[in-house]
Amino acid sequence: MMTVYKWESGGLKETPEFASSCWINLVEPSTTELEAVLVHSKVPRDFLTDPLDAGERPRFDWDDESSLLIVHVPTPEAPESPGDMPSYRTVPLGIIFYRQSVITVCSAHTPVTGAFLDQIRRVCPPSDTYRFAFRLLWHAGVLFLRYINDIHSRTTVLEDELRESISNEALLRLFQIEKTFVYFTTSLKADTIALARANTARQLTLSEDDRDYLEDAMVEYQQALETATIHANILNGTLDTFASLINNNLNNVMKYLTAATIMLAAPTLIASLYGMNIGLPFQQHAHAFSIVMGISGLLAAGIGAVFFILSRKRKF
Repeated sequence: MMTVYKWESGGLKETPEFASSCWINLVEPSTTELEAVLVHSKVPRDFLTDPLDAGERPRFDWDDESSLLIVHVPTPEAPESPGDMPSYRTVPLGIIFYRQSVITVCSAHTPVTGAFLDQIRRVCPPSDTYRFAFRLLWHAGVLFLRYINDIHSRTTVLEDELRESISNEALLRLFQIEKTFVYFTTSLKADTIALARANTARQLTLSEDDRDYLEDAMVEYQQALETATIHANILNGTLDTFASLINNNLNNVMKYLTAATIMLAAPTLIASLYGMNIGLPFQQHAHAFSIVMGISGLLAAGIGAVFFILSRKRKF
């Protein structure tokens, strides 16, 4: 899908045609739309196609009359089933500077451009290309922080559930959140490097105001990176703690089963001995069965008492 905006009457307005100064927003573009933008802008083809690759890394590149900045931006994913929590992922977003226009290219719908459009509609024209693009980057950083705080809130809820009862479903949700933090931290690290590269690039002639806007965006990305790293480390420790609790509970169960097995071993041994076809104590006694069962019970009780005393002294 291709949407073109141009500056009219102090604001951005959608237009069906290209203009000398405009913002071209490409989301999952078709081949026809890409060709139309190529004919209009004369930018290199790979500037438009590289951001559509889901595995493309953040970077800064340039040509004779245009520059490309690729960053990863967050986007929510629809839950697989109605009861699941929505998850997040990152996708490459390409920002192309050429003449007095800006082109954004993305392979998926992301709230970054939508939120940016709502905020920038009457603030900055596309002819101010660097300020326009850096404000877009700033909104992406803010969106990262918003999603990170949302994920942290969900983590707190899941931790409360696990304190009540450890369930596989809650643990799998925590694992999914941990994966999201890995995606976020990896993308944010690469984004900060790409932004730092653009900040020092001689190919971008930045004014002091433009550089301030870029540094504002870099601060948001750095803050998002630090926040995501902190929450990821906390979640990592939380998962390790719950894994230790599960192992400890399993050890307790095995301990009790072992004690029960040893307690039952003495009566089983006596019953096995009295099953032999040889002369045995009390076999002629009228109450032989009661005596043998009593001795078995006393042995089992004695073994149980020993385990109980050891358990109270924390030695078992």
